[in-house]
Amino acid sequence: MADSAPYRRRVGAVRPSHLMFTSGVGSIVDLPNFSVLVKGLDDWRHDNLGDTPQAIAEPRLLAAVQAILGRTVKDLRPAPWLPGIDTNPNGDASRVGVPVAPFPSWMRCTACNLLAPIDTQAFGFRNDKPRKPHEARFFHECGRGNRQRLVVGARFVLACTAGHLDDFPYLEFVHRGEACTKVAKPNLLMQDFGGNIGANVRIVCQRCGADRNIREVMGRKGRDQLPRCRGRHPHLGTFADDGCEQQPHVLVVGASNQWFAQTLSALAVPKAGADELDAKIEQLWESIQHIPGPESLPFMRTVAPLSYGFEKWPDNGELWAAIERHRDRLDAASTEAQGQTDLLTPEWQVFSAPTLPEPSDDFTLYRHPDGVPGPLKDHYADVVQAERLREVRAMIGFTRLDAPDFEDPDLVTRAPLARSKPTWVPASEVRGEGIFLRVPEDLLAAWEKRVRASSVMDGTRGPSVMDGARGPSVVDEHREAYGRFREHRYSDRLPVGFDKYRGWPGLRYYALHTLSHLLIRTIALECGYSSASLSERIYAGTEDDPRSGLLIYTAVPDAEGTLGGLVSLAEPDQLVRLTRRALSDARRCSSDPLCAERLPRRPEDFLHGAACHVCLFVSETTCERGNRFLDRRFVVPIDGPDLALYPEIP
Repeated sequence: MADSAPYRRRVGAVRPSHLMFTSGVGSIVDLPNFSVLVKGLDDWRHDNLGDTPQAIAEPRLLAAVQAILGRTVKDLRPAPWLPGIDTNPNGDASRVGVPVAPFPSWMRCTACNLLAPIDTQAFGFRNDKPRKPHEARFFHECGRGNRQRLVVGARFVLACTAGHLDDFPYLEFVHRGEACTKVAKPNLLMQDFGGNIGANVRIVCQRCGADRNIREVMGRKGRDQLPRCRGRHPHLGTFADDGCEQQPHVLVVGASNQWFAQTLSALAVPKAGADELDAKIEQLWESIQHIPGPESLPFMRTVAPLSYGFEKWPDNGELWAAIERHRDRLDAASTEAQGQTDLLTPEWQVFSAPTLPEPSDDFTLYRHPDGVPGPLKDHYADVVQAERLREVRAMIGFTRLDAPDFEDPDLVTRAPLARSKPTWVPASEVRGEGIFLRVPEDLLAAWEKRVRASSVMDGTRGPSVMDGARGPSVVDEHREAYGRFREHRYSDRLPVGFDKYRGWPGLRYYALHTLSHLLIRTIALECGYSSASLSERIYAGTEDDPRSGLLIYTAVPDAEGTLGGLVSLAEPDQLVRLTRRALSDARRCSSDPLCAERLPRRPEDFLHGAACHVCLFVSETTCERGNRFLDRRFVVPIDGPDLALYPEIP
């Protein structure tokens, strides 16, 4: 749109985190008066940002992105943004941002119900208040006195599981695939009658009188009456060359399944066991990676960051050798990576190492000299305070209708971010603090053995009391529910050789994940943190490489998570009180006995046991697995004591 009023460019604002998880490339963003579609990376401009940083340094995450999208990806970049929009709404900052386009392109007048595409010029657009972009709107001059009536987007679109999105074919729909008998492009009306049994919206042709109700194509039966998907990616402005074989679905604008982000995240941790020089090079790699050779080091030492970052290492030969080692490690990691790189292993190695790394601006750990508090010796093997953390998140694509499968990323079709192979991907970074807790390995191993030998019938070891034969174990019930969940989720499009148990996180994940949620809820209730401002990372490992840690950390882009409040909870007295309350509260739930007795027995396919919104569930942005794989009976004794990791409160 032109810069001059009433066509100012800026129509709204979203947070950087929204562009990663709720309003990213290819998504529909609801503005107060209309909706827009976020365009692909080809239209994002970073060349007008001046001295503003244009890349986020995180080599491990970049290598993981390259393993999935290819070596063409060179950078992780934040959304284009310039300061100064509040002080000068007509300045350069007003012309910088994430590009969007109105979508759906069919609009409806709220006064006369006229339904028409934007490009017919039936509607006008006004955005003449630089300090109030939220008042931007489309209008239609109709009715008495030709007043400017509000125009909104027609609320139906088509989407398919291949990631395509398209306008609803109103013209073809109302004429049942034929042309209007009067004119080529007739005016349409959209009449919404409301109701409580699905959509009740009638489309009427003003010229030939044809009419049809939208509910005829809603649901599974109506889907067969829709045309085949055209393979459209409106965020890229492209159509599939050979079309699309998927049957489209009718969605309402704003439906929660029209867009799911596919993201990766990593903590900026130094390499475990690396010396101080290697850690410093990794920390400052973004600034020194383009040094051509050792002959340039004397000059580079006169400018930042070498001028102050490497004063302890005056030998240029030693410094250049360390730079080359780091470059070789990055190349090897990117070349050898197959599929999604394991981003948790380096973090687990650093947190669980007996010697903590040198503190830096991005990562600072502290272990209390007295170790684990006495009352918690049997509950935790290690407690580490993460005084400084930096988390970087990158978006690698998105899906429609089906959410990305955490356990099997290739099972759902990922839509592209750009028309060709991208050279960068959107990213954001947040800083905060956290608490790392490690459960004793011998305690977890013994607990796993007990639980696997326990029967569902009575919650104790040994055979069922009903028929003398051992009944199914609690583990069996959870694993079978996972298989049913996977089958039901993709029941109409399962590939050949589909392994329904692939990616099951394992028994110890349930215990560590449940413990994490108990602590998060207690922190939110007792210490003033909003649970939505906290995140978790569970280090459960695999059967071949078992681990036993969890990290609770702040992951919000404001000041709430960087003031030391969370780290202080790991002090001995505070941690003892926090753990006692978390385990004590877990023994009771106001939904008991329904909650305490819940197990995902056939034919149920939910992925939790004794867990609900009252006792365990947290914000979806907090939980790394969407409030799945939770069960109180695995942590505290609400059934038999053999199922509980902690039979006694400390």
